Amino acid sequence: MNIVQARENWRTYQLESRADVTTISAPDAAGSAFLTFTRSGADTVLTRAFATSPAKLIASKGRGSTCWVYAATFGGGLVGGDDIRLSTDVTAGARALLTTQASTKVYRSERRSRQGLTATVGANALLAVVPDPIVCFAKADFAQRQRYDLHPAASLVMVDWMTSGRHAAGERWVFSRYESRFDIRRGLQRVFFDGLVLEPNTDAVAARMGRFDVYATVIVSGPLVAAAAAELVSEVSHSPVARGADLVIAAATLPDGGALLRMAGTSVEEMGGTLRRRLGFLSPLVGDDLWSRKW
Repeated sequence: MNIVQARENWRTYQLESRADVTTISAPDAAGSAFLTFTRSGADTVLTRAFATSPAKLIASKGRGSTCWVYAATFGGGLVGGDDIRLSTDVTAGARALLTTQASTKVYRSERRSRQGLTATVGANALLAVVPDPIVCFAKADFAQRQRYDLHPAASLVMVDWMTSGRHAAGERWVFSRYESRFDIRRGLQRVFFDGLVLEPNTDAVAARMGRFDVYATVIVSGPLVAAAAAELVSEVSHSPVARGADLVIAAATLPDGGALLRMAGTSVEEMGGTLRRRLGFLSPLVGDDLWSRKW
């Protein structure tokens, strides 16, 4: 049975969560997913969790006051024509972590694969989006959109990273197209708007990337992480960049006082280790070290 046939046989989702989770099971378009995180006493619980194949959601029992959800797909990756759309609402005072079990693989196809995340984060709430990297196979075509609407008192930590492809198979920057766009707004102010398009068929992507095989964008913004954001910008700004370094980091301050990090590296493992060290402040906020079994 191939991936497409398996997906046609699966019209449900996997959810391992607290007993007090309410599941919304109304039919919706393929690839749609919805999450609502709500503060309940000192904890955060899922009050809505729903997904249609090929999207899949796996919710843990949480860590302290934070609820963890792993986003995945049936088949372990994206095939041509997939369109994953996740809508997330983190209500006032809640804390949520969105992550993945492994890298997001985008398989070879002449049809484009898409994924999108739309999130609303309320007052005194925290949303951490820390997935594993996106890996585009040779001849893959991929596009993603991320939109975050933040309350003036909301906090966000977002990591988005991608690799040049399957290094072990000799694939390096040979996907057909990669597109990624971000839109982050706090109240009525847009604090980050960015887009990246890589098309090896029309541009010398491999030559421009040089020795680098991993690229990452990191956002740290909001009152719960304000001190960490300021420290990150200060540390990176005062760290010299060695000629021929395997990892290069640049930092800037966002209009709302948050931090933007751009990172390029030669190794997924080194990049993962660096993210773990730079974002060490996140572990107490989400209740555990989410990289402890990865890097």
